[in-house]
Amino acid sequence: MSTMTSAAGTSPDSARTAAGHGRGLRLSGMNWLVWRQHRAAYWTLLAAGAVTVAVIVYQRQLMITYLEGYGYPDLRSGWEDKFNQRPLDAVSRLLGLLPIVIGVFIGGPLLAGDLETGTAKLVNAQSASRVRWLATKLGVTTLVVVVCTAAISAAFTWWWSPVKSSPYVMDWVDSSGFDSSGPVPVALTLLTVVTGVAIGMLLRRTLLSMVVTLGFAVALQLAWSYVRVSLGNIVTVTSRNGVQGDTRPEVPDGAYIVDESYLTASGDLIGWGSCAGPTESARNACLDKEQVVGWSIDYLPISQMSSMQWFGASILLVLTAGIAAFILLWGRKRLV
Repeated sequence: MSTMTSAAGTSPDSARTAAGHGRGLRLSGMNWLVWRQHRAAYWTLLAAGAVTVAVIVYQRQLMITYLEGYGYPDLRSGWEDKFNQRPLDAVSRLLGLLPIVIGVFIGGPLLAGDLETGTAKLVNAQSASRVRWLATKLGVTTLVVVVCTAAISAAFTWWWSPVKSSPYVMDWVDSSGFDSSGPVPVALTLLTVVTGVAIGMLLRRTLLSMVVTLGFAVALQLAWSYVRVSLGNIVTVTSRNGVQGDTRPEVPDGAYIVDESYLTASGDLIGWGSCAGPTESARNACLDKEQVVGWSIDYLPISQMSSMQWFGASILLVLTAGIAAFILLWGRKRLV
C-alpha cells in the first residue's frame, strides 16, 4: 500500500526528470527527425572518417619507424633516398576528392530529395516552421561534415608534419599538401556541401542537382588552384654577382619558387629564357647586350603556409555563410 501511494504521489516534474535520465543524450524533435531521415549517409560518413584516421595513424607510425633510422627528429642527409611517399600521395588524392564526393552525395540530395518526393510539403504542414526545418537540416549536416573532415585533416597534418619541409616528399603549395591539411579541407567541403544544398533547393530534382553540384565542385577546385598562391606575401631576393655558375641567391629550405628572372644593371627584369641561345657564346653575347648583372627570385616561404591556409579558409567560410543565409531566406517563402 505504501509503495502504491509513493508511486502515485510522484510529481510530474519528477517523472519527467527520471525519464530524461533514462533517455540520456538521445536526440528529440526536429534533430531526431533529420538524423533519422539521413542516418545512412551520416553513419557512412562517420565510419569512413574513422577508418581513414585509423589508416593515417598506422601509416604515420610506419613512417616514424623509418625516420628514426636516420636520427629523427634531426634527420641526417639521405633519408629521402628510400622514403616511400606513395601512402602520403594516395591519401592526399583521397582528401582532394573529399569535397566533391561529400558535396555531390550529401549536399545535392539533401533538399532536392524532399522537394522531389513531396516530403517538404508534409513538413510544411506541421507546426515547425520552414526556417527551423532548414536550419536543423543544415546544422546537423554541417556538424557531421565538420567532425569528419576536421578529424581527417588533423590526422593528415600530424602525419605529414615531420617531412613537410622537404620538396622531395610533397610540395606544400600544391593541392596535395596545401588542400589536404589544416582548415582548408573543412572549408572546401563545407562550401561544396552548402552550395549543393542551395542547388538542390532551386532545381528540385535529385539527380540533376547532383550533376550540377559535381560541376560546381570541379569548377571550385580549378578556381582555388589559381587563388592559392596569391594568398601569401611574395618575398623577393636579388643578387648582382653575375649569372654564371652557382650565383643564384639563397632561399630558405622548403620555399616555393614563384618566378626567376635576370636582373639588369638598370634594375629591370627580363625572363631567364630570353638569352637561351643555341650556343654558350650566343648566350653570353645576349647577357652582355642586356647588361645582365644577376638574378631576381620571387618565392613564398613555408613559414607562411599556416597563415595562407587560414586566410583562404576564412574566405571560403564567409562564402559558405552567405549561401547558407540565402537558403534560409529563400526557403522561408519559396520552398514549397
